[in-house]
Amino acid sequence: MATRVGTVTLPNPVLAASGTAGYGAELGAYMDLSSLGAVVVKSLSPEPWPGNAAPRLRETVSGMLNSVGLQNGGVPAWLEDHLPALRRARARVVASIWGHDVRAFARAAELLADAGPEVVAVEVNLSCPNLDGGRHLFAQSAAETAAVIGAAAACRRPLWAKLSPNVTDLSVIAAAALGAGAEAVTLVNTVMGMAIDPRRAALQLGAGGGGLSGPAIHPVAVRAVYECRQAFPAAGIIGVGGVFRGIDAVELLEAGADALQVGTATFADPRAPARVLAEVERWCNRAGIRKVTDLIGAAHA
Repeated sequence: MATRVGTVTLPNPVLAASGTAGYGAELGAYMDLSSLGAVVVKSLSPEPWPGNAAPRLRETVSGMLNSVGLQNGGVPAWLEDHLPALRRARARVVASIWGHDVRAFARAAELLADAGPEVVAVEVNLSCPNLDGGRHLFAQSAAETAAVIGAAAACRRPLWAKLSPNVTDLSVIAAAALGAGAEAVTLVNTVMGMAIDPRRAALQLGAGGGGLSGPAIHPVAVRAVYECRQAFPAAGIIGVGGVFRGIDAVELLEAGADALQVGTATFADPRAPARVLAEVERWCNRAGIRKVTDLIGAAHA
């Protein structure tokens, strides 16, 4: 089940996604965190950030809208209060960072430079659609994407650029991220959405719009992974979006993902990442697949 994302070797391709596994250790009550490929923590800013006004979550027919607004206690608090628990759990950790501007990304990265070896990579969140109402996404600009990735190099760890599907040509943004030094792209973040209560003619999220996740966006993620694998045969790619079952994970792998993340599914089933991993293993056994890497990009053959 071992795979590689750029220079990072993982024991298997199933990761817990950022924003759905808390600061990382919370899912340890439901599974052995060391059994996952890695745990991606919720996005961290250099200083504490309060996030958006409530209500922040709204269930949809085939997923959920979230408008948490990147609430977090800041990188220093995470290093002191949360990373030790992940270290004790022997988890491989991918720290996610964000900032309001390039300097804030650089500062968050600098604060992670001396984190322990369990932090195997840094995912740079360029694409949250529920901050500032989605009016400013770094991942909608190739130039801003490149500037942020360049600044994030201060973490001295492999960089994964988390990109948005809310663009005309995702390959242009991916090229900018990879050209600026990212080893991999994470595809995709949530899709911009909104919900209205017809009885009150009122918006259902405190910040107005939010990000749609869950099964509804899985085909969007599959296409993004497929097209970026075609465009960048040697790049690291992490697929994320609507993975609820092992077969969803297999689909992303065959589209070209080196690894994948399980996110929204954990709200309904906190054991979902471990269950998806077990289902992928069973699928491979039944299909006679000896190495999970044999699946990667199989749909391009």
